[in-house]
Amino acid sequence: MCFSIDSPDSLENIPEKWTPEVRHFCPNVPIVLVGNKKDLRSDAQTVRELQKMKQEPVKYEQGKAMADQIGAASYIECSAKTKDGVREVFEMATRAALAAKKKKKHRCVML
Repeated sequence: MCFSIDSPDSLENIPEKWTPEVRHFCPNVPIVLVGNKKDLRSDAQTVRELQKMKQEPVKYEQGKAMADQIGAASYIECSAKTKDGVREVFEMATRAALAAKKKKKHRCVML
């Protein structure tokens, strides 16, 4: 599940809109929360535009707190523009999926 670091509103939509939908249609699937556009956190123009609306870029700690709040398996940030963290996003998603699959396999079922 993704949100944009330059859009605090997109982070607010995570628990209110996206988490319930994902949990409904994909129950028992681990969620990796991803903060996109990491490069814009320190972009002067982005910061100025957000300040006009009395906002600021989403801080790492806010993203991590949201991941904890929604019960995400992990939290990571990336920038497609600079390629920072992109590979790690896919690695983390793969690890989360494989860990969930492994847990599911060792379950006992009584008939």
